[in-house]
Amino acid sequence: MAATFRAGVIIVVEHSDGSVLSCERGDIAGAWQLPQGGIDEGETPVAAAWRELEEETGLTSAEVQLSACSDDWTLYELPQGHGLGRHLGQAHRWFRFVVTHDSIQPTVDGNEFVNWSWMRPSDLVDVVAEFRRAGYEAMLLNDDGWHDV
Repeated sequence: MAATFRAGVIIVVEHSDGSVLSCERGDIAGAWQLPQGGIDEGETPVAAAWRELEEETGLTSAEVQLSACSDDWTLYELPQGHGLGRHLGQAHRWFRFVVTHDSIQPTVDGNEFVNWSWMRPSDLVDVVAEFRRAGYEAMLLNDDGWHDV
């Protein structure tokens, strides 16, 4: 069986001050990233984004509004030892949400993510895993590659 890339979504929740919701991984202390997850069979990317957002942060349409989607997919290969079965890595469609009020309080699950913080996009790029960095730089540090929804 040929190795493939697992299809998924990455979720950018943007605060009115320009910071983004960043989550600390439970399995690697000090490793921060955006909420993300796989697209289930028969699920659209936008439906997966809403589902993953709620599963990983507790946020819903009561706290955020979908504002943009990436034009293309970003890819990364996983380092040796990071297993996704037959998958070499992941291909992500990115979704940008904006908060509807500044006092939202995300709730991380305590397992996959153990902490959350608002970070400037450039600060998050500095602390994301190296194999994810190119996609984060491309999508967070410029406004190219996005279209309004």
